[in-house]
Amino acid sequence: MGHRVPPLNFRDMTSASPTVKIRATEAAYDRIEQMIATLQLEPNQPIVESDLIQMTGLGRTPIREALMRLIASGLIEQQPRRGLRVSEIRIAEHLILIETRRVLERLIAGSAARRATTGQRAALLQCAHDMTEAARQGDLAGYMRADQALDRVTHEASRNPYAVQAIIPMIIQCRRFWYAYQHEGDLERGARCHLMLAEGIHANDPDRAIAGADALMDYLMEFTHTVIEG
Repeated sequence: MGHRVPPLNFRDMTSASPTVKIRATEAAYDRIEQMIATLQLEPNQPIVESDLIQMTGLGRTPIREALMRLIASGLIEQQPRRGLRVSEIRIAEHLILIETRRVLERLIAGSAARRATTGQRAALLQCAHDMTEAARQGDLAGYMRADQALDRVTHEASRNPYAVQAIIPMIIQCRRFWYAYQHEGDLERGARCHLMLAEGIHANDPDRAIAGADALMDYLMEFTHTVIEG
């Protein structure tokens, strides 16, 4: 099923402590999300639990819990009598998705600028610089890792779990869409937008952070129009 990826060397943790179980579930979710976003698990591809266990090196319980979260977010669909499959990329709906995401990005960016700790501000700036360097080198994998790390720190810094829960599926859909049509994209422009956002949060400047979020959504809108019209 798709490409094989290096295992993470986790064991089945069904008898482990609650904290370890949570970490295993988060690891499973992150890994499957990454495979969906980078098309290692392709749209409409059937999901086979045993294959995911082999691909990730994780146990059955964290894989199942991660799949439940991905079903709830719409990234995986459950079909009657046909099991699970990766959801389609719906190009026609993508502009509406970005329009909705913009509202949440503005809220999260402003909140993070006000509430981030000193350590989080420094980490965000480092993630943005990592993205910039990866873009300069044309390192797509490095760019996407830094992007994911920047999102995670921003979300933690915002201290708004409701907005974060709502936006995560949209981010993954956008990431997958971008990856699928990356030949139309501009890594360096994307990195500049993220840097603007990170600098605003680092400077404790909500308006500047929100401007960065808007710049990023403007870029994604233009990118989507290019794909649709191209």
